[in-house]
Amino acid sequence: MTAAVRLDRVTVAYRGRPALRDVTLEVAPGERLALIGPNGAGKSTLLKAVAGLLEPAAGRVELAGVPVQDLDRLAVARHLAVVPQLANLPFATTVEQVVALGRLPHEHPIRGLRPVDRAAVAEAIERVGVGHLMGRDARELSLGERQLVLLALAVAQQAPVLMLDEPTVHLDLRHQVEVMQLLADLNAREGTTILTVLHDLGLAAYFFPRLALLEAGRLVADGPPSEVLSEARIREVFGVDPGLVRVPPPTDPTTVGGAAAPFQPS
Repeated sequence: MTAAVRLDRVTVAYRGRPALRDVTLEVAPGERLALIGPNGAGKSTLLKAVAGLLEPAAGRVELAGVPVQDLDRLAVARHLAVVPQLANLPFATTVEQVVALGRLPHEHPIRGLRPVDRAAVAEAIERVGVGHLMGRDARELSLGERQLVLLALAVAQQAPVLMLDEPTVHLDLRHQVEVMQLLADLNAREGTTILTVLHDLGLAAYFFPRLALLEAGRLVADGPPSEVLSEARIREVFGVDPGLVRVPPPTDPTTVGGAAAPFQPS
């Protein structure tokens, strides 16, 4: 089976200083993987390399078996939807107009949004639970509300791979859990491949059956949470008492986070 995302011995450098070092990683179609690690470990750099925003100094990045550097931006957008940490909106745009940007890779170049596109936008707004924000200028939203709108944009894009950079960083506890449940639901029901950066080890361990741990630009562990987040590794990589980090017991990845039931945002 061709990997949805593949990095083969990838090195990425900023001004001559490596941020990723010889990283090899494969994400299968329909898999759910969280990238974890300390600040500066290379997690966001890895996402940028996958999206084709950074060209590796060495190695190869592929989307569905095709080198990402061989794809134009429209082709990348059809493979991959991205939710950044924070996006600045330079002009007045309603929430529904922001979400509709997710249909740009699919809409007709002259006719614009088709009925199928409008339906996808409406479904994404409902699924993420941001209908109460419709009509508002997205620039006036709180950081957490804006993060949810960007997630709705990515859901409307309907790409086979959804990639997120710290999607819960601006959210309160309830919305953090709801976003994790939504990701699990998209994965279980639509088969969407999920690749995300998370700093909350508890959320990562509970909602993701596979974790990849980065340290100083290197992939140092890859596997189930119970193996990746061993006491020795938590102490060594994060420099904290393992007793402060609660790692949930192994859970069935097909039902974790309520994915077996329809997702209902509050």
